[in-house]
Amino acid sequence: MEKKRVLETKGLQIGYRLKGGEKNVVHEQLDLVLYAGEVTCLLGLNGAGKSTLLRTLCGFQPPLAGEVYLMGKRLADYSQMQFSLTVGVVLTEKTNAGGITVFDLVSLGRHPYTDFFGRLKPADREVIHAAMEAVGIAHKANRYVSELSDGERQKVMIAKTLAQECPVILLDEPTAFLDVSSRIEIMALLHTLAAGQKKAVLLSTHDLDLAIQMGDCLWLQQKERSMRCGAPEDLIMRGDFGRFFEKKGLSFDAVTGKLVADAPANPVGVDGDPLVVRWIENALLRNGFLPVAFGKGRVQITGLAPDRLQLHGLDGTVRTCTSVAALMAEIYRMKI
Repeated sequence: MEKKRVLETKGLQIGYRLKGGEKNVVHEQLDLVLYAGEVTCLLGLNGAGKSTLLRTLCGFQPPLAGEVYLMGKRLADYSQMQFSLTVGVVLTEKTNAGGITVFDLVSLGRHPYTDFFGRLKPADREVIHAAMEAVGIAHKANRYVSELSDGERQKVMIAKTLAQECPVILLDEPTAFLDVSSRIEIMALLHTLAAGQKKAVLLSTHDLDLAIQMGDCLWLQQKERSMRCGAPEDLIMRGDFGRFFEKKGLSFDAVTGKLVADAPANPVGVDGDPLVVRWIENALLRNGFLPVAFGKGRVQITGLAPDRLQLHGLDGTVRTCTSVAALMAEIYRMKI
């Protein structure tokens, strides 16, 4: 089944107009597409122009050239009311709405549908409750926003955009202030909403691991390079990630999907239980050793169990360590 395009850019040039009419171009020739039912993650180093791109797609900042099309219609032709019925926006800033309840804040998403006085009809209240249920915050509807955790506040802001009943949601670093578990929870929530309600979700993020895990599509934005777009698996296997994060002393490991310090030249052979081997290798890399296939290092390690780590020394002796910490201490004593 063909995917539905909900937002497109054609020859888009983003940046700022300076005094005298000169242009400060951040990025140009952007041909991008957002699809219904997908989460798209925008990745870029600081200064790459992620926020500038999002502001342009939101209509908060005019493009320097090119066009943005929303549901097949030029963004510039939308009225403010039409835009609010189509796009929900969640910005990076922490929510400072402590004096109102969760229900009241989410109800602001119904503003485009209410009368001059903002009176809620029964149908509006149903939508608000459904939005709070969708993000798992309905049980705190009567709590003040000031009483919530950062993760709960972010859920409330997402519920507000759901109450708008818009097909597109744009978020600027929605997990920036959250702890690890809350970041995972918010990303999983956005993916569930996109797939279940057929919304197009675009978010900027610095969280590489979650973007690879949860993103249906990634946009890699980098200064003075063309934007690279596609499924994370395709971008990784094509080598786009390696080029994107290309930097002295740092490289992208296409096997683990992580950024790592450039591999040292001190090889240690490792074999054994896959889980044990995984974390032995992590410790070796952190301490300046290069994990290689068993038999190809100066010394060898056999990880039989978390508390049975055998170190095969240069002199043929075998030492058994009961922890990774003890294993690393023994390797250092050997001065390999």
